[in-house]
Amino acid sequence: MQLLHRFSKDISGIEPPLRFNNPFYYIPHRLCEIAADEVRSLLADNTSLEKEARKGKMFGVLVVRDRAGYLGFLAAFSGLLCGSNKVEGFVPPVYDLLSPGGYFKQKEAEISILNERIKEVGNCNEYTAAVEKVQALQQSMEQELSDMRENMRKSKLRRSSLRATGTLSPSELEALVRESQFQKAELKRATARWRQEIACVDELLKPLKAQINAMKEERKRRSAELQRWLFSQYAVLNGAGEEKTLLDIFAAHSGIIPPGGSGECAAPKLLQYAYRHRYTPLAMAEFWVGDSPAGEVRRDGCFYGSCKSKCEPILSFMLQGLDVEENALERGGDISSIDVVYEDEHIVVVDKPSGVLSVPGVVGGMSVQQWLREEYLKSNELYVVHRLDMATSGLLVAAKSMEVYKAMQGMFAMRGIRKKYMALLDGVPSVHKGTINIPLAADYDNRPRQKVDYEHGKEAVTCFEQLGTMLLNDKECAVVQFEPLTGRTHQLRVHSACKEGLDCPIVGDALYGVSAGRLMLHASGLEFSHPVSGELLKLVSAAPFT
Repeated sequence: MQLLHRFSKDISGIEPPLRFNNPFYYIPHRLCEIAADEVRSLLADNTSLEKEARKGKMFGVLVVRDRAGYLGFLAAFSGLLCGSNKVEGFVPPVYDLLSPGGYFKQKEAEISILNERIKEVGNCNEYTAAVEKVQALQQSMEQELSDMRENMRKSKLRRSSLRATGTLSPSELEALVRESQFQKAELKRATARWRQEIACVDELLKPLKAQINAMKEERKRRSAELQRWLFSQYAVLNGAGEEKTLLDIFAAHSGIIPPGGSGECAAPKLLQYAYRHRYTPLAMAEFWVGDSPAGEVRRDGCFYGSCKSKCEPILSFMLQGLDVEENALERGGDISSIDVVYEDEHIVVVDKPSGVLSVPGVVGGMSVQQWLREEYLKSNELYVVHRLDMATSGLLVAAKSMEVYKAMQGMFAMRGIRKKYMALLDGVPSVHKGTINIPLAADYDNRPRQKVDYEHGKEAVTCFEQLGTMLLNDKECAVVQFEPLTGRTHQLRVHSACKEGLDCPIVGDALYGVSAGRLMLHASGLEFSHPVSGELLKLVSAAPFT
């Protein structure tokens, strides 16, 4: 099968893009959508591939023009598919680390032998018997000492009761003191005796522990050396014809060793193959097929931006030489459309446009805080009390003094401020009203994305009510009112999109759903007692999309 696929559908009426899309934030070009459909058809024609993909896999397509000027597309998958990095119809890896007999596999086998030796020592009779004996002694020690402490507690109560009678002679009181001192000394002696006994058994473990630790250090050293070697073999091209290894790219970008799996995503594979065969890249898109990974929000058929931790440094190099669209998230929105909806001598409340930062960031243009300080109030004595996502529009409160700022921060922390949001969902949830309680944590490999994390995540609680539906591009979409009881990053977006929540992403959510002109999420209501006067304020703002 040819790796440069010709479109089976008539595309003569579709104009190719003038500039290459930014891989981190984009609305997929129509040619990419058609190419993605053809990849899904390719998977459907192969039962084993489709079954494997259904477990969850990121795929990518790259629309190119060949040297003869004809349009076609390349396809790739991230990582492995059916245990292989080479599958018919998909571009090969940048570097074939799975090559049998190759240096990587040889060194990997040596590390595997170390793993087996560590297991052997850890599972030998001498080691396991000593470990079990130490554990048994510790349990016995804890039980005996617990019993002694309980006896001491009861004795103390008895002594207190006797002293309270006031009838004890000096010698009897002295006897009670001696009893207390004796019990404390006995506890210390018992603790020392048990620790000595455990130390004697633990001494038998020292040589074996030292052997295991030495092998673990050796494994760590070899793994680090192999990782460095591996990434020195990943040499990628860019649009200007330059070539660099991943080791050099990450060193220049962030001064770190590339994370595991770098270079194995779909995007670098696609660009590398195109450059090698002198195809002209026109547009790229990555899309998810199958089930969502545990904790992450990935939806079958949705297009996603490239990952940050692994792909941002690589693609920043590989795209050099191409005319690439700027990242709309870095450009920022139109600050001139901001409205002041309430103001007094202590606070100011604005209606923030979508695409504008609440406070200054690395990218994103002028923030609300900067606008208030530099353009509106012309004073640095202005502090944004809470934040809205850059893509979210709506009501935002700022304080005109540090005292008021701290007072309102406390109100937010104690949930003394009611917040309401309006959202348009990409579909209609099966449940129309209720409360979502799903803990969230940062997805550090895919910032700024968040993920569901029941073990380490922070509490995130959202009340919701469906107010009606409306048609958007002939699709029925639910109009939902949210009232978050906590304020986690992307809380409403994840609670909407994840299967444990509403299973309907907010329209226009490029991180958790489908890109559109804007994120259809608006902070529509604030209700709180004025931090100085105590007056109850109820502020509302109509959502611009409902």
